Amino acid sequence: MSGVKGLKLTPDLKERWEAIQAGEIEPVKPRDAATVVVLRDHPRHGLQAFMLRRVSSMAFAPGAYVFPGGSVDPRDGDVGIGWAGPDAAAWGEAFGADEAVARGLVCAAVRETFEETLVLLAGPTTDSVVADTRGEDWEADRRALLDRSQSFARFLARRGLVLRSDLLRPWDHWITPEVENRRYDTRFFVAAIPEGQRARDVSTEADTAVWVRPAEAMERARAGEWFLLPPTLATLHSLTAYDTVADVLAAEREITVHAPYTEIIDGEAYLVLPEDTARFYPGVV
Repeated sequence: MSGVKGLKLTPDLKERWEAIQAGEIEPVKPRDAATVVVLRDHPRHGLQAFMLRRVSSMAFAPGAYVFPGGSVDPRDGDVGIGWAGPDAAAWGEAFGADEAVARGLVCAAVRETFEETLVLLAGPTTDSVVADTRGEDWEADRRALLDRSQSFARFLARRGLVLRSDLLRPWDHWITPEVENRRYDTRFFVAAIPEGQRARDVSTEADTAVWVRPAEAMERARAGEWFLLPPTLATLHSLTAYDTVADVLAAEREITVHAPYTEIIDGEAYLVLPEDTARFYPGVV
């Protein structure tokens, strides 16, 4: 085998890749998605990230520990959404996207984080943030966003809130491999949990929620205790370079697109990972 580092694909994925190569089927077009690494400083444990474990019945990545996030909803691009901080053009420049896509990504990042954790990066003014999202009224709003009976723009407007894009920072960009039948073009953000708010497991897609040091999460993955997707593990590894939330938010990041690909090596199909991820991802050969 060559020096390429990758994960051996299952027989069904190998068959799918061969069909793609033969022109029998087309790769699925990836959906725009946003993921937010919510961070806090713990007095004893230091920098921690909030993670959810996906329920075993999920079609995509069952049992994986992930950060809050999800696909962009068409209504996330509503230009009428109250907005404070860097505009869509600035986010587009950071992520290599046009303004419409960038606006949707930022809105999806804030909306999905609220839907899955009740952490809300929005406030009544451009320099304030909601202090507490506990209570049945907030839960009712969260459910209305989930079942799409209420748009994110309507939710913010009814409560007199503006989205605080300045509380987010761009962090990374991963595209699901072509061989997968569910694909996402995912931009990763980081954010500090606002003072007074609490992150909770309110998502029906998760069965466990935990605050964890990035290095500890990586150790659990290496020990076989946690299942992490390559982008998640790579993000955690990048965060181990920082001691505090302030350090993370002040970091200068050049966003690189990571797109793992499939290669046939000695008759076997492998998912080839970026070199800086392959070197510490479990199961890579």
